[in-house]
Amino acid sequence: MSSILTNTSAMVALQTLKGINSNLASAQNEISTGKRIATARDNASIWAISKVMESDVKGFQAISESLSLGQSTVSVARNASETVTELLTDIKGKVVAAQEENVDRAKIQTDIVALRDQINSIVGAAQFNGLNLLSGTEAVNVLSSLDRASDGTVTASNITVNRQDLTTSAGTYGSGTSLSANATASAAAVVNTANSETLTIAADADVSGDSFTVTVGGSSISFAAGEITGDQDAAALAINNAINALGLEGVSASVSTNVITIASTRAFEDVSLTALKNGAGAGVTLSAAEIGERAENIAFSTSANVNDGDGYQVTIGSSAYTYVAGPNENMEDVVRGLKAAVDAAGLTDITTAVAQESGQWQLKVDNNGSSLAFSVVGAADGTASGGLFGLGGIDVTTDAGADAALGNIETLIDTSIDASASFGSDQGRIDTQTDFVSKLMDSLKSGIGSMVDADMEAASARLQALQVQQQLGIQSLSIANQAPQSILSLFR
Repeated sequence: MSSILTNTSAMVALQTLKGINSNLASAQNEISTGKRIATARDNASIWAISKVMESDVKGFQAISESLSLGQSTVSVARNASETVTELLTDIKGKVVAAQEENVDRAKIQTDIVALRDQINSIVGAAQFNGLNLLSGTEAVNVLSSLDRASDGTVTASNITVNRQDLTTSAGTYGSGTSLSANATASAAAVVNTANSETLTIAADADVSGDSFTVTVGGSSISFAAGEITGDQDAAALAINNAINALGLEGVSASVSTNVITIASTRAFEDVSLTALKNGAGAGVTLSAAEIGERAENIAFSTSANVNDGDGYQVTIGSSAYTYVAGPNENMEDVVRGLKAAVDAAGLTDITTAVAQESGQWQLKVDNNGSSLAFSVVGAADGTASGGLFGLGGIDVTTDAGADAALGNIETLIDTSIDASASFGSDQGRIDTQTDFVSKLMDSLKSGIGSMVDADMEAASARLQALQVQQQLGIQSLSIANQAPQSILSLFR
């Protein structure tokens, strides 16, 4: 049946043409925007995913800038700490030169002061955008990543850069929890009394047939049979005189009948003793195998932790000498810091040493003058001393100062080397993260592109095909529209 009111063929042709036009518009939009999914209407889920990833890319661009800033800051600190190490090494050379007595120590001290001032200048100037990693103890966080969990939660990750304080500040003793139980003084006073042991010759009316060998601090004396005549008292007197004739520094002997008292004033050094009669121990008796060192000590706990701000004070005489620990320090650092504090005071007749015995760190103090009070206390919540604390106290103009400086400068060099190594490690980590973030952004951009970017070759081919279809659709609609015209011939 033909109808002039309803042209079904035209309607079909029109709907087909509309579909072709819609697809053609879509293809043209892909080509003009370069995106297959440009809006949420195109594909809501893919569009949403791409937008989340685009926001991550934007965040990582900010992270890249943060890493660049952190990299520059750490680089400045590393270069400065390496320079400080070189200057401290130069100071060590001056200190070693000062060990020789036939030098102008005053001029050497002038050079040391100049190098010390240069170190202070470098530490003060080692800042980038106002941030100085060579001053203070508070750690600095460098934003390094955004971590997105499977539930969509985003958390920021940081690279923590620990400051390495290379200032010479003395710190401030705290008023917090008492730490006095962590340190024990061996005596209430440090005195210059010699330590001694005895050598007893057993009763023997005739020693002319006996031989004797006595060793004191590695130096030996010996008497062959017949060299000593008389009784045990004569043997004791001969051995006593022979010990004194050795001329051992800090070692002397005295005799009372058949008992020889061997005394030592050597600081920080035990003196070994052996005695033989006729090649055996019978007939001679030592009260001990060695004379103990002359020194009192502060012994520190082997189990207590050392926290930032933990301070200890050693009192010698009427003055207290303080060291306050910084982050990541231990009892060895505390002991060496206290040594530097005491040495910097330049006390007459007082010398110090650091030792570790049975795992326990000790500050040893020797007094070659009048008796002085001796004690130690500790407290938390102080302000840490600078990492180069004690540098300002180096004074090689005296024998004692030159000796003390030799040990202290080693500690300071170790501190600056550790600081440089720490900054180097941090900078390497930042460099690695920077490279990773750059590659990660490239991967994210590539992933976003694969989801939403148009395939231009396919779009171009589809556009040409749709243009042909559009032309055919127009012709089909034209033919369909001409169908009612044929009805007019029925009425001619």
